[in-house]
Amino acid sequence: MAHYAFDHGITHFDLANNYGPSYGSAEETFGFIMKKSFKPYRDELFVSTKAGYDMWPGPYGNWGSRKSLMASLDQSLVRMGLDYVDVFYSHRYDPETPLEETMQALVDIVRQGKALYVGLSKYPAGKAEEAYRYLEARDVHCLLYQGRYNLFDRAPEEEGILGQARAYGVGFIAFSPLAQGLLTSRYLQGVPEDSRMAQGRFLKREVLTEAVLGKIKALDRVAAERGQTLAEMSLAWVLKDELVTSVIIGASSVAQLEDNLKALRKVDFSKEELDRIEAICHTPDGGQ
Repeated sequence: MAHYAFDHGITHFDLANNYGPSYGSAEETFGFIMKKSFKPYRDELFVSTKAGYDMWPGPYGNWGSRKSLMASLDQSLVRMGLDYVDVFYSHRYDPETPLEETMQALVDIVRQGKALYVGLSKYPAGKAEEAYRYLEARDVHCLLYQGRYNLFDRAPEEEGILGQARAYGVGFIAFSPLAQGLLTSRYLQGVPEDSRMAQGRFLKREVLTEAVLGKIKALDRVAAERGQTLAEMSLAWVLKDELVTSVIIGASSVAQLEDNLKALRKVDFSKEELDRIEAICHTPDGGQ
């Protein structure tokens, strides 16, 4: 999948210290691929990692202290076999550490050459604004804000995160653009045995109510009329305007990756299509 992605123009690989299971294993796997085949193309790759969630026992294996961020990044670089990452994120706002300490750690990480850029993930709007200002004042511009955003989850719109990022010249990169698989054809006919939902991983069966299923089916009809799969349209919708820089896809097969990439063929929407989509998403039963 990594080779297919790179061969088809995907250059950004998004990781975090504790992605797994087990913690660190995603970075180790990427390090193996890096050593085996990607090393000659390092300058064409854009690699990110993060720290801020539980990683190791004790007070410094979590949250956003200077010690935690710096130690975690050093470990990440070893696992991936890299001298630097392109973006290092503070994975979440830490209410237990002064914001200035977390941001100064990011500034110093850039000045040490261990990251080219820095980003924020899942920060509340007020704290994100403080962070943007702190970083900018020290000539380390915040490159990216990463947040959950999809047809069903509009929090970045509702909380002003998208507009705020644009105002500060910060890119927004969306994770979970397919709502962990809900916004695909996977659940149109029930719950497949090999799905995340069947296995209870991150996506629970109780999420797929009759109302949600009605919305998924209605959106699937709109996608079909556009000549797209539901997954293609859902990704295209996230990418439809300049408020979103890119999306992070979590494909589990080359076939899924191939389908996801087709979204780029048609990212424009008519006003009628957008109005229909909004009506579906904001109607309790999806307009059934």
